[in-house]
Amino acid sequence: MAIRVAVVVARFNDFVTERLLQGAVSALRAAGVADADISVHRVPGAFEVPLAAEWAAQTGRVHGVVALGCLIRGATPHFDFIASSCAHGLMAAQSKTGIPMAFGVLTTNSVEEAQERAVDGPGNKGAEAAEACLEMVRLRAGLLPAGGGLA
Repeated sequence: MAIRVAVVVARFNDFVTERLLQGAVSALRAAGVADADISVHRVPGAFEVPLAAEWAAQTGRVHGVVALGCLIRGATPHFDFIASSCAHGLMAAQSKTGIPMAFGVLTTNSVEEAQERAVDGPGNKGAEAAEACLEMVRLRAGLLPAGGGLA
């Protein structure tokens, strides 16, 4: 059973999101997902992640979506609006499409906190999101008739 995964990654704060992406792709490969079954889609920022994730799910070509981004709290309420919109948007997108979407969008208080969560190896939140996505894809396949669309 080949699992196909889309990874939607925000370019904003790319000094962190690119490391999250590396962690996610490494985790997917380690779990046996072939490079040809991993598609990466870049968007401007975390606000755009849910819509791109929904589009990826609607193609019918993926079994799961890993959503990656990095929000760092600033002096204005902008952080709160974007973080909330992103989380709610991803929940709505996966509910609408039935395709699992893992939340790998960091919501941190500082650059240092963000970097700590995007380290190489264990502790990389992109890798953790990819692992969560695969777990949900497998759960879905086991619960739905005919393997939940896995072919």
